[in-house]
Amino acid sequence: MKRLFIIIAIVCCSIHMKATPSIKSNQQKTADTIPPSLVRVQIVASNRLDVYFSESVDTFGVQNPLNYFVSNNIGNPIIATRDNTNKALVHLLFLNDITVRNNLQITATNIKDFSGNVSPSLSIFFVNYISMPYDIIIDEIMADPTPQIGLPNCEWIELKNTTLLPIDLFGLRIGKNNTLSGPINSFVLQPDSFVLICSTSSMTDLLPFARCLAVSNFPALYNTGDLIYLISPDKTTIHAVQYSDTWYKNEIKKQGGWSLEMIDINSPCLGYDNWSASKSSIGATPGKINSIDAINIYNVVPKILRTHVDDSTHVTLFFNEPVDSFLAASINNYFISDTSIHLIGSVVFAPLFNEARIVLSKPLTPKKIYTISASGILDCIGNEISRTNVVKMAIEEAADSLDIIINEILFNPKDNASDFVEMYNRSSHPINLKDIMIANKNNFGVVDNMVAVVSKDDVLYPGEFAVVTDNINAIQNNYFVKYPNRLYEVATMPSFNNDKGTVVILNRNGFIIDQVSYSENWHFALIDNKEGISLERISTESLSQQPANWHSASASCGYATPTYKNSQSSSTFILNDNIEVTPKIISPNNDGIDDFVSFEYSFAESGNVISAIIYDANGHLVRQLLKNSLAGIQGAFYWDGLDEYQKKLNPGIYIVFVQSFNAKGETNTCKKTVILK
Repeated sequence: MKRLFIIIAIVCCSIHMKATPSIKSNQQKTADTIPPSLVRVQIVASNRLDVYFSESVDTFGVQNPLNYFVSNNIGNPIIATRDNTNKALVHLLFLNDITVRNNLQITATNIKDFSGNVSPSLSIFFVNYISMPYDIIIDEIMADPTPQIGLPNCEWIELKNTTLLPIDLFGLRIGKNNTLSGPINSFVLQPDSFVLICSTSSMTDLLPFARCLAVSNFPALYNTGDLIYLISPDKTTIHAVQYSDTWYKNEIKKQGGWSLEMIDINSPCLGYDNWSASKSSIGATPGKINSIDAINIYNVVPKILRTHVDDSTHVTLFFNEPVDSFLAASINNYFISDTSIHLIGSVVFAPLFNEARIVLSKPLTPKKIYTISASGILDCIGNEISRTNVVKMAIEEAADSLDIIINEILFNPKDNASDFVEMYNRSSHPINLKDIMIANKNNFGVVDNMVAVVSKDDVLYPGEFAVVTDNINAIQNNYFVKYPNRLYEVATMPSFNNDKGTVVILNRNGFIIDQVSYSENWHFALIDNKEGISLERISTESLSQQPANWHSASASCGYATPTYKNSQSSSTFILNDNIEVTPKIISPNNDGIDDFVSFEYSFAESGNVISAIIYDANGHLVRQLLKNSLAGIQGAFYWDGLDEYQKKLNPGIYIVFVQSFNAKGETNTCKKTVILK
């Protein structure tokens, strides 16, 4: 990240202000007997200082370089010039650069005002402070002050100085989106100290509780999902926080009146894991150490979560957390699977520094999937990225019909969970989820309640899953989630009734990619309570609207498999005019192990019709699976071990008789044996 010059001025001598203004009344002139004093020092360049006096000063003395001296071997300036407009300001130019991050002292002698009063010797301490990221942090946020717990109905943020040096906040601004507040006035924030930043209308109410600085255009803070940041006059981001009401970790406190507090100031770049609701009896701790202050050990290394190919030579990388912008901008820290391609440029985006855009030496090839990894990149507390973190990148293509399919549906969640829909990319090319929407159908069969899956670019690669829900935490708390980064939270999920409904996947132009009109009757018949159990697609190649292609998620997997392969999946086909049975022994108890048998087929050409009947060992018909059903060239059908009336059959040997014929009159029959345990 950039370095920031922040001015520190601490008056260490007595500042004497005039008893009367310098502009005196014509009727009554009072003698001016008080000499000028030093008020403030501002560093305007590496070798230039601006010195402010308490009143206008005469050119006599103030323009003599020998009348100024700076400690730490900086010495005398080579030029001293009084400002043409502000006669209380003097510009100093030095031969040597001013030492950074050290306490310095400037001494001025023989400074005279217009009344002839001379200051024999003046001195003031200051710091040429090059601010590093996180030297000043946003450590508490009052985004939703109502209902009031014990503080005024005012929004504010708290700043904390994490360094060992005093820092002047002069010129810093609060940013949100593309707008900035007015600058903070000069205020020296001492080490390990706090100050509130608020609107001008809130300052009077907040002053009884803590030191408070008002800025114009203080941004309105959203109750959730907001990004705020602290920025310097030269546009360097000092700290940024993108908070959410999930950070409260308390359903009552998230309703308002409580602040969000940072747990460990030594981990300022962390999000959810390092913030929580205040425990203070008044709802917050303005101007004080946070009520939840603690050591928060964080050993998670930074990762590249995903990529997006902006065009054939520009790729955006998305990290799981803010990273060091200098290291992430180094082209030597990245490695591409195709060694003929190397980086020729990289930039990291403020204010969160969790995205980088790289420039490639030559274009990527369409339909080819590459990988990229990184090393030497650190997060804000020194954890280093691993070379084993390898992610894909490829030029994406638009989704055609059934390129993305509905693979799993939870439409009857537990009380503490939420609906979810899992999608699967069964195509041979990557697809941008930014173009994908999820919806349902109303009572008239019209697509309704369309919701965008994501608002930013996010690519779903062939063979990958994506789960859409309105409560990620609820899904993670109730089910094993193998790939958390494949969970996508939307503000409002389309409603999916517990008995039946329709799930639709479509693009932003309204083109339907896949849809399933489900029924609770598709669940395994022996399950009494279907609450919290998802419906899983058995075969990605079989029809979406085929009830036999859906089955209840197994008990062994926790009754759902969001973000990874279904517990009841089957996708193999035999490429001959025959039927393959998998497995040959089944135990239909919904434990996820051999709960059903799949009969997988493949024909040389289309136009075949299949019938399938199951008999017990005595030759009695127990189930008609298919009756003159039109088959595709490849496909499968399934048996769950139940009879025609959805009753569990006795263990034993069962015979499956399969017959097919086509328009040419050609027939094919076979018998297969299945053992039911």
